[in-house]
Amino acid sequence: MNNSFLEIETITKTFGKQTALDNVSASINKGELVCVLGPSGCGKTTLLRIIAGLETADSGSIVIDGRDATFLPPSKRNFGIVFQSYALFPNMTVQGNILFGLRQKRGMTKAAMVEKAREALHLVDLFEHRNKYPRQLSGGMQQRTALARAIALSPAFLLLDEPLSALDAKVRAKLRRDIRSIQQDLGITTIMVTHDQEEALTMADRIIVMNNAVVEQIGTPCEVYDHPATPFVANFIGTMNTYTDAGNICAIRPENIEIADSTDHDTWAEIRSIEFKGALTRVHGVLPNSEDVCLDLPSDRVKDLNLMEGSTIHLSMPKDHLRKYAVAA
Repeated sequence: MNNSFLEIETITKTFGKQTALDNVSASINKGELVCVLGPSGCGKTTLLRIIAGLETADSGSIVIDGRDATFLPPSKRNFGIVFQSYALFPNMTVQGNILFGLRQKRGMTKAAMVEKAREALHLVDLFEHRNKYPRQLSGGMQQRTALARAIALSPAFLLLDEPLSALDAKVRAKLRRDIRSIQQDLGITTIMVTHDQEEALTMADRIIVMNNAVVEQIGTPCEVYDHPATPFVANFIGTMNTYTDAGNICAIRPENIEIADSTDHDTWAEIRSIEFKGALTRVHGVLPNSEDVCLDLPSDRVKDLNLMEGSTIHLSMPKDHLRKYAVAA
């Protein structure tokens, strides 16, 4: 059974001589939260704007819920959108901001609008703050107001453009959980643009990893982390040790390198620095070929082994955790 809600088919977009999107395709299922992840300038926001109808693709198509929406105006696509900048009206209260959006929807009575606003405010836990103005709210509360305004309209899908990047780390972590919980409760299809890998790994059902206008990989957080399809994905998501061997790029995560008995393994490294990170400690070393290596060990094990700068350690790199990529010609 095809559960696809949004089909992005071979989308290409250029601005002058710059290619923003190069033959990008993806399929997003009903009820999924999909993160479009990549560095600044990779094309992810352009893709979101094309899905919204705020930009027109040079070629390719957008199909929303079985309907060709490639040339539909934004008003005919039935989505809610939340921007990085919140885009709240400063002269309106929290409730006023939500009601403003609802008034743009024809055929609703005033009582129905007030009820919709009330439901949305309860959903984002802002009902007690409904009469405050944006300037009286924290950044996290302003962003929750923007989210309430978007979901009050009961859109078919939700677009989030870097919604958490303006917030500090602690607020960001909480709002990540809040957004994910609300999205799952509503079962609303959501596409979220982010450059933050932690955001994508903790929130998404699937991740579209982009770089230089193309899709590098689409997969679940576990798939892109444990089985990165390209050297770019390997290096962009999480920390990865990479080194060259017999014409291949080899890659392995710090947590997958083990300290070995010196009689069993030839690979060794000299410890350069030790970085305590709570339950784990990151050990930085240098291999005989002068390439850097780092491994993550339980802090208790580092203590038991009495590891220190200048020590030599022997390493085991299990084959089932080692990724190999052919060197590009």
